[in-house]
Amino acid sequence: MKKAQKGNEKAFLKLLEIYKADIYKIAYVYVKNEDDALDVAQEVAYRAFKNIQSLNNPQFFKTWIIKIAITCSINFLKKRKRLLQLVPQHEEYIGLEEEDIPLSLSLQELLDELEEEEKSLVILKFYEGYTFREIADLLNIPLGTAKSVLYRALGKLRKQAKEVDFYD
Repeated sequence: MKKAQKGNEKAFLKLLEIYKADIYKIAYVYVKNEDDALDVAQEVAYRAFKNIQSLNNPQFFKTWIIKIAITCSINFLKKRKRLLQLVPQHEEYIGLEEEDIPLSLSLQELLDELEEEEKSLVILKFYEGYTFREIADLLNIPLGTAKSVLYRALGKLRKQAKEVDFYD
């Protein structure tokens, strides 16, 4: 860690190798596309290498890099949302009229309905297995807030799932 903080690329790459699967999983859950997740992971590696000297406590490297992954994923989605503006003359082809097609939602689609903070908490708790304390530290929020936001998110997920007969 000390070598990486002094700019040693090989030492940094060894650290990154340990957590590359976690970084990719986080990115993929947000962006839902292999190529985009790889782009986000590359951005995470760049930002982490550029800012590793700001990491004061080496024992928190994993939480630090996961937080960078979440931030990069959210920024990627915001950037993509700004770029994907509909051209008005093509709206008629998108299916504006009501269609009688059965609705099926995956868990991923349900997660997409949550606010970013709620989604982050669900992902960190259930996909990554972090404790409430670790999540609170990672997201810089009080422990009670982490719990209440997660329970609110789970309530929303249950409600959405019941609305589409996905959950009993």
